Amino acid sequence: MTRTPAATIPPELREAVEVLWDYHQMHHELRPTDVGIGLGSHDLSVATRAAELWHQGMFPLIVFTGANAPTTVERFPRGEAVHYREHALSLGVPDDAILVEPRATNTSENITLTRDLLHERGISPETVTLISRPYQQRRAYATCRRVWPEVEPLCTSTSLDLDDYVASIGDANRVINMLVGDTQRIEVYAQRGYAAHQDFTKAATHAFDALVSAGYTNRLLPGVVGLGGR
Repeated sequence: MTRTPAATIPPELREAVEVLWDYHQMHHELRPTDVGIGLGSHDLSVATRAAELWHQGMFPLIVFTGANAPTTVERFPRGEAVHYREHALSLGVPDDAILVEPRATNTSENITLTRDLLHERGISPETVTLISRPYQQRRAYATCRRVWPEVEPLCTSTSLDLDDYVASIGDANRVINMLVGDTQRIEVYAQRGYAAHQDFTKAATHAFDALVSAGYTNRLLPGVVGLGGR
């Protein structure tokens, strides 16, 4: 995969980026579940991974969930879930194996509105596979445990490694900013009751601080300093 300068992690930041990248991976061993849930974002690899797992027989039904955000409206003007569905169809997933939830604007809504849509269809899963961006896995897991505790979630993302993933996005700064923002949200959203608590390693805390000090602050929550307001 071609790596342009813009899609290359600065050498002095590599250790910190790798620490956070690994922290956000749940490292779940996948097994068949009742439903696959593709969480909307700017990243089409979510739909690719969902289609791949459907073809492997990991779940019989996919729900794509997501409206738009400022970071996705230009790329997916008809909505994240709609574009995900179209991509999965192009990869051979049949239409009757896909449901679309087109209203969610955040991770909590991704999960709760998907839950409600399934219940409306008479589907009450016991297990779900959450498919997300690599750096959203832990936040998706923590959110699901808080807002839909009745199900057992497994988490997965594209199988690309860090450098190939950054190359696929084409913008290292964007990926690093998203890593930093999602790290802060794991702590803050748990404190606000939006998600289940997740432990932080010392290495992850130090990596977060290093990247914030290096100027990667575009995705930090307004009015919140550091992790948990510290």
